[in-house]
Amino acid sequence: MSVKSAHILLVEDSEGDIVLTTEALEESKIINTISIVRNGEEALNYVFKKGDYTDVKLPDLILLDINLPLKNGHEVLEAIKTNDDVKHIPIIMLTTSSSERDINLAYKHHANCYITKPVEVNEFIKAVTSIEDFWLSLVKLPSSN
Repeated sequence: MSVKSAHILLVEDSEGDIVLTTEALEESKIINTISIVRNGEEALNYVFKKGDYTDVKLPDLILLDINLPLKNGHEVLEAIKTNDDVKHIPIIMLTTSSSERDINLAYKHHANCYITKPVEVNEFIKAVTSIEDFWLSLVKLPSSN
C-alpha cells in the first residue's frame, strides 16, 4: 500500500480534544499535515486565506466542531459550502452535540458527515482513526488548487 499524505484543518477550541485528535492522526499510516485553528473566525480566515493565513495551503479535509467562539461551526460550514472556490473541501462535523437540530442544520448546509464525539478516550481515538481510514484511505478526495 502506498503512503498517502493529506492536509487536515482541525477547527476545535478544546485543548483536550485537540491533543486526542492530533495524537490519533499522527499514529496512522498516512502522513498528515495538521493545521489547527481555535475559533470560527480563524477557520474562515484560514480557508479564505485572509489575515495571518494568506500563504496557507488549502486543506484536503476539515474537521469542524460546532461549539466555537466568535463564529460557530454552522456559520463556518455555511460560509464555506456557499463559496464556489472552496465548497469542494469535505467537512466533517466532529462535535459533542447529538441534537437533532444540529444534525439537520449541518446536513442542510452540506456537511459531508456528522460524528458525535465519544466521551470515552479510547472510543474518541477509534472515531478519529475511522474518519481517517474512510476519508483519507478509501475515499478519493478532490485536489485543492
